Amino acid sequence: MGGQPMNPATEQAYQQIIRQQRETIRLQAETIRQQQARIAELEQLAARLTARVAELSARVEELSAEVARLSKNSSNSSKPPSSDIVKPPKPPTKDGRKRHLGGQPGHQRHERAPFTPDQIDQAIDYRPDRCPDCGAGLRPLSRPPRTLQQVELPETPLVVTEHRAHAAWCPHCRRMHYAALPPEVEKAGLVGPRLSALVGWLKGVGHCSFSTIARFCRDVLRLGLSRGQLAKVIGKASAAMLAAYETLAARLPEEPYLNVDETGHKENGDGLWTWVFRARLYTLFKIDPSRGSDVLIDTLGREFAGVLGCDYFSAYRKYMGDFDVLVQFCLAHLIRDVKFLADLPDKVTANYGRRLLKELRRLFHVIHRREKMDAARFRRALEHARDRVLKVGKRAPDRIEAQTIADRFRRHGQAYFRFITTPGVEPTNNLAEQAIRFVVQDRHVTQGTRSEAGRRWCQRIWTATATCAQQNQSVFEYLHQTLIAHFASLPTPSLLPAGP
Repeated sequence: MGGQPMNPATEQAYQQIIRQQRETIRLQAETIRQQQARIAELEQLAARLTARVAELSARVEELSAEVARLSKNSSNSSKPPSSDIVKPPKPPTKDGRKRHLGGQPGHQRHERAPFTPDQIDQAIDYRPDRCPDCGAGLRPLSRPPRTLQQVELPETPLVVTEHRAHAAWCPHCRRMHYAALPPEVEKAGLVGPRLSALVGWLKGVGHCSFSTIARFCRDVLRLGLSRGQLAKVIGKASAAMLAAYETLAARLPEEPYLNVDETGHKENGDGLWTWVFRARLYTLFKIDPSRGSDVLIDTLGREFAGVLGCDYFSAYRKYMGDFDVLVQFCLAHLIRDVKFLADLPDKVTANYGRRLLKELRRLFHVIHRREKMDAARFRRALEHARDRVLKVGKRAPDRIEAQTIADRFRRHGQAYFRFITTPGVEPTNNLAEQAIRFVVQDRHVTQGTRSEAGRRWCQRIWTATATCAQQNQSVFEYLHQTLIAHFASLPTPSLLPAGP
């Protein structure tokens, strides 16, 4: 049977089945090859999409960080309020309606005090003789009159004095001599001390340029003064304040606590720095090419024994570390930095910022209740709030921004709370920031200085202006008295208050 030949019809059918199976296998193999090619194509597409997703995710993080950076303002960073692009909305009224211009309901009214009799130069009386209603004659009453006091500027508010030095002949020497003018008159020259003080006030306090002052003198005072003449006046005023300025500078290293800050300054396009040192009784400004700790060494020395209130800028940290200086870092700056963390899109970092912000608010809640607690209880409450802040601050998530803040607490945590153990030290650096705001305004208006003489003038007039404001004194009157003393070669009036 095994050797028996296959029936031709059967063999033909068998061959047909084999061909069909081979064709089916070929088609299946072709389908597998197509599917494998499609899978490879899809894998390549998936790899490209994965790379694109990673690229876009990185871009989203980059843009989120950029949005957070651009969203910085004076409430969540160290930027000054003047840098805020959009002003915060004004608070609504109690009934929710829009606030109207002018004084608000319940606002205490303020009126200037009338001039006293000795301040009145002339009085004009007006007496009615006919009734304005019926025209009948009127009988005078003993009631006091209704008064309206009016202040006016004289047409020419100047007093021009001509000092005449007459000539005389000496028959012995056979020479002509002129009488000597008083030294204070000779030294002052064309512009007297009071007018010189006005020019100094306009230049230093009013942020006026020499051109503006010249126009003011021409249009208001009817006095022609050139820019060169005005520059000489400012030079004399600057020289007059030198001794008072140096006295304050020499006293700085002895202060028990100082608030310090710095801001940019321009001089002929070069970048300099204006430093402010605010003590309890005075404020001193110094313009320097450096923003580094060398300015602190030069101004305060290497053995400064007081407490330095400042922000977290590196120059203060270096000065603190190199010379073991006690520092009170500004809690207001810290709060703004923490607010920035709380506003970041990363939820982990934002939650850390919110927790820390909550503890800082508790700390300031204690500070604001100082008057309601005795000293011992207030101290305990502050220490407890401080410990809570340090505990939360050091437990930061593994994020760069959060770890940066946590590292501050690990390195210098106690320096944020020096005010708890040192009377007179403020928890913020607001005093220095407020003092330097005037300088920032002057920089925006005047665009800086053009010479070393201008730099010295700015240092001295800013110091006089801030110190007089600190003591509730008139800077114009101080300039006037200082110029009188300078022209008469008398001791310079001090910027420090008299008495103990």
